Amino acid sequence: MTQAYLGSVGVIGPGIPDWHTARAVLRGECEYKAGPAPEPDAAVLPANERRRAAATVRWALAVAQQATSAGGCRPDDVATVFASSGSDGETLHRICEALAGAEREISPTRFHNSVHNAAAGYWTIAAGSRKPSVSVCGYDASFAVGLVEAVSQVHAEGVPVLLVAYDLPYPQPLYAVRPFEYPLAVALLLAPEPVPGTLARLRVEVAPEASACTPFPAALPAAFADTPAGRSLALLASVARGGRESVRLGYLDGCQLVVDAVTWS
Repeated sequence: MTQAYLGSVGVIGPGIPDWHTARAVLRGECEYKAGPAPEPDAAVLPANERRRAAATVRWALAVAQQATSAGGCRPDDVATVFASSGSDGETLHRICEALAGAEREISPTRFHNSVHNAAAGYWTIAAGSRKPSVSVCGYDASFAVGLVEAVSQVHAEGVPVLLVAYDLPYPQPLYAVRPFEYPLAVALLLAPEPVPGTLARLRVEVAPEASACTPFPAALPAAFADTPAGRSLALLASVARGGRESVRLGYLDGCQLVVDAVTWS
């Protein structure tokens, strides 16, 4: 079992523009109010890079900035793990359209936004960071895969690590084979030791599937659970409620990720 301390959270989705709102909804202090999907502007990027950035990049950077600002951490002082089930669907759609056409010409901007680590590259530009960065994918288990990678780095290297998980819906016809409706981005700032303001201690362990995964929080629309990054919300609900809970998330190869969360603030 490996552990890390959760210093701060960032979250962006329809009706939950930040951790303060999400926490209040998950604690039952207010009802979820549906709203349109936000449109983060990636203001942390230089103007030229901002114009080139795909929607997934803007979401990932906005939530990363939320977490680092709330944690009082310099963006260039943390290693990063970016987790997404499929990167930018809109970019992939446009490339497929171009390849299916007569000219078969692909925009260089579209091409560099199509790679899975595009968000990580834009973040290093925005933050001026030279810290290590890893981009991972695990289909529906992408958040869990990212959490294992991030906590393992915290444990092995003794450094703070920012985990960013993000997924946005695909356009048709890709949506027909990968359907989910709610965009969501989540960021967790993890550290090797607690500091004032630390939210929780997280201990993680990959285990053979022995019981059902933790139910999705009833305070939020069930459609969030279809979004791969939305699998994080069961853990965030535990952190919001406080106390000690064991959260089970779907992992790879029929296994589960067991997260023992002890929250004290």
